[in-house]
Amino acid sequence: MKQIKATIVDEQSLDVLLGIESSKIGFYGEVKQKIQELEAANLGLRTKKAELQAVFDSIIDGVLIYDSSGLVQQRNHVVPRLFPTETLPGNSCKALFHPAQTKDKEGCPVGKALKGESFHTSFSVTRNSGENHYFDVSATPLEGPSGKRRALLFIRDVTERRNRELHLLQSEKMSSIGLLAAGVAHEINNPMTSVAGYAEALQRRLNDSPGLAEDPRMKDFPRYLEIIVREVYRCKTIIDSLLSFSRKSEGLHEKVIVNTILEEVLELVRHQSRDKKVLLKEDLLASLPAISGDASALRQVFLNLFINAFQAVEVGGMITIETAVDGSHVIARIIDNGGGISPEVLDQIWNPFYTTKTVGKNQGLGLAVTYDIIEKHQGTIKVKSKLGEGTEFEVRLPLCQDK
Repeated sequence: MKQIKATIVDEQSLDVLLGIESSKIGFYGEVKQKIQELEAANLGLRTKKAELQAVFDSIIDGVLIYDSSGLVQQRNHVVPRLFPTETLPGNSCKALFHPAQTKDKEGCPVGKALKGESFHTSFSVTRNSGENHYFDVSATPLEGPSGKRRALLFIRDVTERRNRELHLLQSEKMSSIGLLAAGVAHEINNPMTSVAGYAEALQRRLNDSPGLAEDPRMKDFPRYLEIIVREVYRCKTIIDSLLSFSRKSEGLHEKVIVNTILEEVLELVRHQSRDKKVLLKEDLLASLPAISGDASALRQVFLNLFINAFQAVEVGGMITIETAVDGSHVIARIIDNGGGISPEVLDQIWNPFYTTKTVGKNQGLGLAVTYDIIEKHQGTIKVKSKLGEGTEFEVRLPLCQDK
């Protein structure tokens, strides 16, 4: 028979064993609780991150974060639409704000923010199409827990707003210059008419009196009178341009075919194309719908644009004339491959009396008058230009609404 050995455990030993087991159970319980707390914290962080990312992506402005070295760290979905390559992660701020500079520019918004300054500025970019786009930038420093400062940038495309402001400003200028021009032109026009009349009368008298013309003292008089008459009529031409600012549309609009207007104006300027050996390339849409307009005023518009184009191109250059339909508008484009217009000048070309030509060669009213006429036709005129490549003027006029 097998003998059974019994181990006797006293009460103290049992208490020790139970205490150890209890402490193990308590430790595992604490670990489990900590794990649950960490999981809850991680879930909260993921939720918070998702919320912040949703806010980040819902902002309608471009948002950029640059690290302490001035490199792109993060961008929202708007930025790639505005600047797809310049703001790739890892790119320097130089790629966006001062690509032509070898060193960081003093007014760089990223540099300012990394120094702990809040900074606001504006800048413009000329797209490949030749259009100018304008942006407002706000830069703010972001203090990190490790002491490394980053830069937070908000970029807003204000091109449409700026164009509206320029349009309003241009309208106000036209109104002001119109009032001034009306008064000045009328005051000058009457004396000029008298000077022209008397000068032409003297010319007729000299022509009718051979004896006077043979007098040595009168030798230079015919030439002097010719200069007086010519310059007086040049003054009257300028006065007529001034008066066009103050004339309100008389509403004498008729059905007009833009192609017909362009063909008529082209006949007037073809001699210039032959003299300068400029190629005129026509791409006119057949069966172009009619618009409602003042044919005479529109001839002046396109004549001004052609004159500008001829002045811009070099010998052997090319001018392209296009027409098209876009929805409820007729479009006419005059495109030259001349030297182009700088962004600084581009914003000023519609201003009355602004010209880059030599004094006496251009009074700076052609484009201002053109702008005014197009506006009175409820149309728009836009310009795109790139230095060294050329300029494009686009005129949009509403189609004739048949009643």
